[in-house]
Amino acid sequence: GGKNMILSRRAIVRLITFSVAIIAVLGFNAYDNSRKVDELTRTIHYSYQRAIEDLSTSVDNIKTTLSKGMYASSPEMMSDLSVKLWADSNTAKTTLAQLPIGELNLESTYKFLSQVGDYSQSLAKKVADGDELTDEEKENIKKLHGFSEKLCDDMWEIQSQMQQGLISFNTAKSLMNNSEESQPDVKDGFKGFEDQFESYPTLIYDGPFSDHILQKKPELTKDKENVSREKALDKALKATGLKSLEDDEDEGGKMPSYSFKGENTSVSVTKKGGLLSYMIKSREVLEENISTKEAKKKAEEYLKALGIKNMKTTYHETLYNSCTINFAAMDGDVTLYTDLIKVTVALDNGEILGFDARGYIVNHHERDLEKPKISEQEAREKVSSTLEIKDSKLALIPTQGLNEKLTYEFKCTDKEGKNILVYINAMNGKEEQILILIISEDGMLTV
Repeated sequence: GGKNMILSRRAIVRLITFSVAIIAVLGFNAYDNSRKVDELTRTIHYSYQRAIEDLSTSVDNIKTTLSKGMYASSPEMMSDLSVKLWADSNTAKTTLAQLPIGELNLESTYKFLSQVGDYSQSLAKKVADGDELTDEEKENIKKLHGFSEKLCDDMWEIQSQMQQGLISFNTAKSLMNNSEESQPDVKDGFKGFEDQFESYPTLIYDGPFSDHILQKKPELTKDKENVSREKALDKALKATGLKSLEDDEDEGGKMPSYSFKGENTSVSVTKKGGLLSYMIKSREVLEENISTKEAKKKAEEYLKALGIKNMKTTYHETLYNSCTINFAAMDGDVTLYTDLIKVTVALDNGEILGFDARGYIVNHHERDLEKPKISEQEAREKVSSTLEIKDSKLALIPTQGLNEKLTYEFKCTDKEGKNILVYINAMNGKEEQILILIISEDGMLTV
């Protein structure tokens, strides 16, 4: 049953939208003449069509890379392929979040895109450590490739039918007329892909989206008392700035929550402790009037208003005129990359469009962190001599399964000027993780 799932299907769909600003349809009541409505409908249709094309291209790339993965044996090749899969699956998830398909059960499609990237990274690490892939793991790559082929075919079919005008997003007209449209809706195109997931393999591996991580009990709500729906509603109203919200279907699983909706807004508050779990406002942001610096300030003020203290901005990304800022909790001088909150700010007027504290609620607790056993200087010597170290700090990072490790984070540049983050275990000097830091006009991202 839906309510007893780890996450309700609708909750998953809501959550995928946090990393980006959602392109959605708002404010139709303001358009009281049909010319403007038609113009707006056309604009929205083109933005959705572009999103469908981007999604199709990403899924095509995933399919091609997975087919290579079936034959890759060297650590270098596996590593290259996993980096590509991780980037393409993230692009696909980001694009999926721009489509107005919230009412469709897309849990499996999203999970597939998440696991493609994470599973390949897990296998690449295994091969790099000198282990060979098992027959089961090779079979899993083959199965993932099969699913990617099916999704790819479905996506190009949807894209082609949209171009020919055979199907469309009916959001605009149905919002205007409150009437059923006879033309088939693009949302139907995803149904076939979702339906085939009954045979999808359960992947238990070391990665942030592996099935068993969804089983983890939240640390932050563990000893908290249950709050009433009224108290949760009060919190939700403050968080959204709205005058009223109506009840939505509650969420079960490991983080039972009250859910509310209203004015193109979804919001969820934990039953234990009454913590804001996530909030999302769907609207199109057409221009940039404020800077990233101002957006960060707005996000910091929002956290302060919620009573969340001791957070530090880490990375940010600007997409579709909205900026998503990642905050990590601090423990003294240690950055806790395990305890993350994402806040999305509209760059037209600074409105908070998205808030996701699920990672923070699951992981945040008082830690008794050990002191490093090796010095920063000793850790520095473990970093490749081809890299120039620019900056360093202590950081707690999530690792395989549900573990976390204290590391020295070294921000470096290579000979080509690429920004590289290297994480050296502060207890034993082992190299735990290497990330490429992409710094562009649109923000900072790690791959």
